[in-house]
Formats: sequence, structure tokens, C-alpha cells
Amino acid sequence: MELGISTFGERTPDPASGNIVSAQQRMLDLMEEIELADQLGLDVFAIGEHHRPDFIVSSPAVVLGAAAVRTRNIRLSSAVTVLSSDDPVRIFQDFATVDLLSGGRAEIMAGRGSFIESFPLFGYDLKDYDELFSEKLDLLLKLNEAEKVTWKGRHRPAINNLGVYPRPVQEKLPVWVAVGGTPASVIRAGRLGLPVALAIIGGNPAQFLPLVELYRKTSKEAGKGTLPLAVHSHGYIADNSQQAADEFFPSYAYVMSQIGRERGWPPTTRAQFEAGRSMQGALLVGSPQQVIDKILYEQKLFNLDRFLLHISVGTMPHDKIMHSIELFGTQVAPVIKKELAVART
Repeated sequence: MELGISTFGERTPDPASGNIVSAQQRMLDLMEEIELADQLGLDVFAIGEHHRPDFIVSSPAVVLGAAAVRTRNIRLSSAVTVLSSDDPVRIFQDFATVDLLSGGRAEIMAGRGSFIESFPLFGYDLKDYDELFSEKLDLLLKLNEAEKVTWKGRHRPAINNLGVYPRPVQEKLPVWVAVGGTPASVIRAGRLGLPVALAIIGGNPAQFLPLVELYRKTSKEAGKGTLPLAVHSHGYIADNSQQAADEFFPSYAYVMSQIGRERGWPPTTRAQFEAGRSMQGALLVGSPQQVIDKILYEQKLFNLDRFLLHISVGTMPHDKIMHSIELFGTQVAPVIKKELAVART
């Protein structure tokens, strides 16, 4: 199983002081985080796309291109690329460029996105939300299959036997579909033969098992076999459980409560947070051993091919994030890899 890190490049106020790190400093910190993950031998680093003042990454490919020349081995993915409000031709070109810069380490994680700011920004109507994604995913996959493409859709000008360049180092760019829990999304991915990255950020992970079973059933019925599955969850690691909880909760509660105000949810409480840290919860916040136990539990539950720990939710001190990544790479990942290797023998 691959182990990696995802981030949205949050830039939120410090819950205690109200200070906000500059966008330039946050980007420099992000580069150091990616470099450290690579040096520690982690498998993947994934970066999300947002168009809000509390995130610094609106173009994951640009950031991943910078990371490509500062890393050696780690795979570089979006998390996610908001395909519905972007141009698949440009997405393919951007990630093919990242692939060239990285020597064949680029991936695309395509999704519809959980925020809607990009739709009016780029002139799209939310009533076309699902149709936009379906049509643009079709074009992206065709671009990935062949150098020259003929294609016609409703939301983008047609392409008539035109070449799209550059081509990547890899024969094809790996394209994952990011889903949040919608049956229609996993059915589409299964029928197309695409790997799925499932975001589990709330509730009991076991509740997602029927969705995973539906995905695998659909893929087998479509003749696609067993496809790769990843889980992405919020997490943070410190030297001990109490320290991890106390350090992570303020920024986590700030962000989740802010989103809650926008969407009509109540504020996040410490009791809810602690329930999420339990073995039946979605948060991987604790000591290295606690995080090991939860990843192994989810690997057994879903038969995972990849797990992405989302560090952090809200801006935390850079030195704490670096220490959390270090613990993930030195104390968590080696144990999980060993345990799974033993289980296979």
C-alpha cells in the first residue's frame, strides 16, 4: 500500500493570535513539506485546488511543477483538480509538463470539488454541475489515450483531429476520480475503469464499505477487474495522543466551523472532535501508534492500495507540520509497510 500526504495549502488565521502567515511564506513552507516527504521515502504528495482567500493553491500543476524539480522519487498529484470548471486540454498539457519535469511522477486526481467558487469565476452555471464533469472527464481521457483527438461536446468547442502537446513521460497520466460519498460517482469510475480516491472526513469509516463494494461490483461487471482504491482523511501526528489533539483541534475547529457557517452546520465541538479521533471515527489525530492502528484498520476494511493523510486542516505552525510529516515518514509508514509485508507471506 502506498502512503502519502495531501494538503490544500490553507492560509487561515492563527486561532490564538489572529495572525495570518503571508502567501509567499506559506508557499515556501509548502515546498519544504513536499521536499521532506520525498526525503523520508513517502510515496505520494497531493495538492488541492481552491479559489478562496483561505487557500494559496488555485493551480496545483504550477505548484507541483516547482516541487518536481526539488524532489526525486515522490509521486506528485492534484487533490483535486476541479475538472468541471477547467479546460481538459489545458489540464492535460499542464500535468504532462509536470510529468516531464519530474521524470514521470505526475498524476491527476479529478473531481467536481466541494466548493463552488470556480464556477462563476470561469463562467459556468451550477445547474450543469454533473454534466460538466462527465463531459470534461470524457475529453480528458481521450486526450490521455491518443496524441490526436476528435471530440465534440456541449460545454466546450469541438476538436477535429488536433494534436495536444507536450506528451508525458509516462505512456498515460494516471487519472484518479476523487469522490466524497456519492454512489453515482463510484459507478461512473467503475464503468470507466478509473481508480477512486475516497474522502472520508466524517462519520464512521465502516459506513463507506457499501460504497466501496458498489464500486468494485460495478468495475467487475464492466470488465475492468479490481481497480486501485485510495482513502484520504484528515490527520495529524505528534509525540503523544494528548499533544496531537491539543495542537490540532484549534485550527481544525476554526476551519470546520467556518465551513459550517457557510453551509448551515453547527460549530465543531471538542466532543465531536474526540469522537472523530476514536477507532470508529474519521480523524487520524494522535500518536504514531494510534495512526498506525487506524490506517491498518482501514486497509483491512477496504483492502486499500493507497492512504493519504491530510495535514493540516487550517494553518498550523510550520515546525509542527514538519514534525508531523517526519513522524509519519519515520515511525508510521515503516511499521505499516512491514505489517502488510508480513501479512502477505
